[in-house]
Amino acid sequence: MIRRVTVPSLFPPPAYSHASVVEAGTRLAFLAGSVPLDAHGELVGPGDPVRQAEQVIANLTEQLASVGSDLAHVVATEVYVVSGEPAVLSAVWSVVEASGLSTGPHSSTLIGVACLGYTGQLVEITATAVVPDGAPT
Repeated sequence: MIRRVTVPSLFPPPAYSHASVVEAGTRLAFLAGSVPLDAHGELVGPGDPVRQAEQVIANLTEQLASVGSDLAHVVATEVYVVSGEPAVLSAVWSVVEASGLSTGPHSSTLIGVACLGYTGQLVEITATAVVPDGAPT
């Protein structure tokens, strides 16, 4: 069974859910890319990849909470940054490390890309997380 979740406190996505939970012995949640938009769909931190990374982590935290999980239960992420500069990627990675995602530690890939889906968007993170036993179904 797959349960797809759209988080009411986040900007409604156009054609995807914020998370999907799959029962397979251990429940896993596959989260759509967390983006630097506020609940009204406004870009947070234009031109500032660090501020955008902070908003992305905040949105990711909301996505996880909506399925009964948290940053400590994330097992894998892909971190996309619009930049080819190692210093910019490193600055975004510092936000990821400080967030609690490294508690696991989780598996992650940091990727510099040419562009992302929203105008002005510089950071996006996708994640897979364990949903602990006892979390609501």
